Amino acid sequence: MVDKPLVIGHRGAMGHETENTLASVKKALELGVDMIEIDVFKIKSGEIVVFHDQTVDRLANATGNIEDFDILYVKQMVLDGNHSIPLLQEVIRALDDNVRLNIELKGAGTSDRVNFIVKAIMKERGWDLDKFLISSFNWDELKSMREHNNDIPIAVLTEDNPLDAMKIAQELKAEAINPNFKDLDAESVKKIKAEGFKIYTWTVNEPEDIYMVESYGVEGIITNYPERIK
Repeated sequence: MVDKPLVIGHRGAMGHETENTLASVKKALELGVDMIEIDVFKIKSGEIVVFHDQTVDRLANATGNIEDFDILYVKQMVLDGNHSIPLLQEVIRALDDNVRLNIELKGAGTSDRVNFIVKAIMKERGWDLDKFLISSFNWDELKSMREHNNDIPIAVLTEDNPLDAMKIAQELKAEAINPNFKDLDAESVKKIKAEGFKIYTWTVNEPEDIYMVESYGVEGIITNYPERIK
């Protein structure tokens, strides 16, 4: 059992601020997280933006597929709480050297540009590659990332039996498997850890569930409420 799991802010600290915004990221920093998880898409004009849904309908004063817009239109959108959709670079620059960033590749065709941005920021800030963790449910996108960068840390996201993700995790030389906490039990955690993978489980918000996954010995807990993990 690990002593203390990493506290990973989900889409920043989305229990407190509009998800995936600079305000949410800054709130997560205020709450003392160890890592921040965000989601990215590549939009029509080529930029990587931080957003979770395929469409903007749920959060923005607009409708349509996020990937179909150019950056000028995206920057004119207003999200709930009077926030805007940030670029990946804007989120990274809001961080300090103490907090790791988990970039989840939501859209297709993101890996090349995300890799380019990560390398540019590393050079600009003097950061190590371990500052970043790349995850995705789209395992083909993770394979593409590994082709672009043989060393960047990868986590395999899964909504199914986490043991079924071990083969691809081995193929990708992944650091971790990131399962839904509801798909975990003590035995599956033991098997995953025995193969050398860490477990960063999502999205754990209720105290009894936090206690449960802590008892399993997971290495990290992704949560909307970082302050609930002691």
